[in-house]
Amino acid sequence: MRRPAALLLAITGVLLVAAACTNDAPDGAVHVIEADGTIGPIMDRYLDRAITRAEKSDARLAVIELDTPGGLSSSMREIVQRIERADVPIAVYVSPSGGRAASAGTFITMAGHIAAMAPNTSIGAAAAINADGSDIDGTLGKKIENDAVAFIRGIAELRGRNADWAESAVREATAATQSEAVELNVVDFVALDLDDLLRQAEGRTIELRPGVSATISGAAAARRVETKMTAWEHFLEVIADPTVASLLISIGVLAIFIELGSPGLGVPGAVGVICIALGFLGFGVLPVDTVGLVLLFLGLALIVAEVFVPGGVLGASGAVAVILGAIIAFRDTPSDLRPPTWAQVLAGLALLSTLALVGLAGAWLRRTVREGVPTLVGRVAVARTDLAPEGWVFIDGERWRATAEGSTGIEAGMHVRITAAEGLHLRVVKEEIQ
Repeated sequence: MRRPAALLLAITGVLLVAAACTNDAPDGAVHVIEADGTIGPIMDRYLDRAITRAEKSDARLAVIELDTPGGLSSSMREIVQRIERADVPIAVYVSPSGGRAASAGTFITMAGHIAAMAPNTSIGAAAAINADGSDIDGTLGKKIENDAVAFIRGIAELRGRNADWAESAVREATAATQSEAVELNVVDFVALDLDDLLRQAEGRTIELRPGVSATISGAAAARRVETKMTAWEHFLEVIADPTVASLLISIGVLAIFIELGSPGLGVPGAVGVICIALGFLGFGVLPVDTVGLVLLFLGLALIVAEVFVPGGVLGASGAVAVILGAIIAFRDTPSDLRPPTWAQVLAGLALLSTLALVGLAGAWLRRTVREGVPTLVGRVAVARTDLAPEGWVFIDGERWRATAEGSTGIEAGMHVRITAAEGLHLRVVKEEIQ
């Protein structure tokens, strides 16, 4: 296997081990979760992971520091549902100063057990629009608007907040400053900073779910634990940008056209599928788990192809696809269903060992074929296609690419004698059968 391919495999192995590692949090802490950016499938997965971490350590309170221009409705609904079924109190804090909880952020803020805003922040403007910023017209627009209104009114009524204002934020794109939001009972209070939020939250009894309540105590003095996006989540969030997703799909389509124009290269086709899958992930067309599984199967197929087309490139591409697919599909699997860390590390080492064996097998196969080619010189084969001058010949149960020497055309079914071998390509002449 070539050195660049081996280096790439080593790097991906290290990344797999790093991705498998987890970090536990102390019990009874306040978890601070930074949600800064567009609401999408990656933000959804990140917040789910962060809330789950808070639940596992019996956190006193989980604070989502939110600053977003909005995002996908589907991801917003998943986040709201995750907050509503949380086993720990969730405070959504629109911050820092100058931040906003616009569009989808309005729903998320109002879904918090505690909703707070920093000075000079805003909330609202939650009207549904197309991905390109244009209005949704016709019956479809009415259906989406009415559905969003019903959803946000349900959130507001569940938390005892102003459902009429919430409806106007959707129908009329109404927005409010932090002080207006408090006066209108859209949020609970204005907090100067995180310390102020914890002081004002102290002693509050909130309803996690119907019949299940929790009182916040000792939050101000409790240890604070930050949960931030991992490097992989930041990478996937960049991909989720509409401009980047469009570029990935364009590159993927171009790569596939190159593969179709020059079949057998392998790498353009693999790169094309990976780019298109990641682009669809960015647009939210494909679920995150589906993209991960597509990359996994593609990677395994490329690793198998390495045996038949040795050289290291396909194997290395397959390793990258497998690592990306595994992390995308399984990184945020609930810990109860996730294999232990030692098993994940062993799986990564087993993958690298398999790739090494595949590379050795491919090298052995290529060497064996090359050593056997010279023994074909001087023997008689049968033309499987017309040689004019190139085509295919058949000998010893195998099909070989061949070029006819001389000006006489050779038709399919004729016998030919092999005169030379150049790599895996044969040169032949017409054999006169007496």
